[in-house]
Amino acid sequence: MSDLYVAAGGGGDPLGALIAARTVGAGPERALVATYAWERPEVDPTHGPLGEEHFTGLVREAGGAPAFTAATRARPPAGSTLPALARDLPARLLLLDPSRGLHALAGQLTAMATASGGRIRIVDIGGDILTHGDEPGLCSPFGDALTLAACHLTGLPTTVHVAGPGLDGEIDERSLLGRLTGSRPLTPAAAAVSAAARALAWHPSEASALWAAAVLGARGRVRSVGHALELTEASPGLYSLPLAEAVGHNPVARALIDERPATLQEAADLSHRLTGIHGLAPEHARTPGPDRPAGGIALLDRETALKALHEAADGAGHVTLRFAARALGLAWTDIPALRGLLGCDTPLLRLP
Repeated sequence: MSDLYVAAGGGGDPLGALIAARTVGAGPERALVATYAWERPEVDPTHGPLGEEHFTGLVREAGGAPAFTAATRARPPAGSTLPALARDLPARLLLLDPSRGLHALAGQLTAMATASGGRIRIVDIGGDILTHGDEPGLCSPFGDALTLAACHLTGLPTTVHVAGPGLDGEIDERSLLGRLTGSRPLTPAAAAVSAAARALAWHPSEASALWAAAVLGARGRVRSVGHALELTEASPGLYSLPLAEAVGHNPVARALIDERPATLQEAADLSHRLTGIHGLAPEHARTPGPDRPAGGIALLDRETALKALHEAADGAGHVTLRFAARALGLAWTDIPALRGLLGCDTPLLRLP
C-alpha cells in the first residue's frame, strides 16, 4: 500500500512529485503519482487537458485508473511527455481526466486513493497552489485550484506539499514563505533527485528542474523562459500544510467547493471571473526566438552556443535547459543533444 501523490498542475510536476515522495517517506518502491495530461503547447499543440480518448496503450491500475506505460502513445495531433516519464521514472503514473467536471474528478481521486491506502498527498512545485488570486505574476491558477477542490470533495485525509517556494515564477518567495510560517520544511536528499535523473535529462520542465538543482546546491540567479529568479537557501525546501489551510488561501478552490460547477468549462469560467485568467484558454503565443541554426544542433559548436547563452542570460549564472534550447533556436526535443554539446549533467546549465 502507498499514499497517492497528486502532481497538482500536470506538465513537469510528476518529476517533483517523485522527489517529494522519496522525501516524505514512500521508500524505494515505485511511487504512485496521479497527474493531468496538461502540458505546454510546444509539447501538446491541442492545449489539453487530455483524456483517455487521446491515448492508446493505457493500462488499468489502482481502482481501475488508467495508467501510462512506455508503450502508451498520444493520438496525433495531441502530444504528451507522460509515456516517456513512465519509462524513465520509478513511479506508476495514473491519468487524471478533468474533462467530465469536478465531481467526476473527485470520484477518480477517491478510487485511486482508496485502492492504494486511503491518503492523498498533493505536490505543487513553486507554490501557486496558495494563490490569493491577485499576484502580478500569476498565470496558471486553475489546475491547482481544481485539484484542491476535488481532493476536498473526496473527504479523504489530504496533505498539501509545496516544493521550492517561488520557483515557478508566479508568486514571489517572500510572499509564499509568509503563507508557510506554520510549516517546518524538509530538504530532499540527493538520492531523491537521482531517482528522477533520467527524466530530468530530457524533460522541458523548469520548476521541477529548478527545485532539483536547488536540492543539489545550486544558488544564485537563474534565467528561465519568461522570467529570471534567485535560488536561495529556502529553495530546496518541501513544505507541508493541511488541505483546509491550503484551500483557505485559494479563492478559486473555495468557490469551486461552494458552487460545484457541473462541467470543466463552467469551472474554468469561475476561475476567470475571480482571477481574470481562464484556465482553458490557449497559452499566449511566445515571442519568436532566433531562427533554428542551419543543420540544427549537429552544426552548432560549443563556443558559439555558450557565447549566445551568456548574452541571452543577461548576467544570470545559470539557465534552464528549456531556456537554453529556446535561446539557440532549438526545440525542447533537442535538450539531450544540447546537454551533450555543452557537457551538462546537472538539472540546470551553469554558465562558465
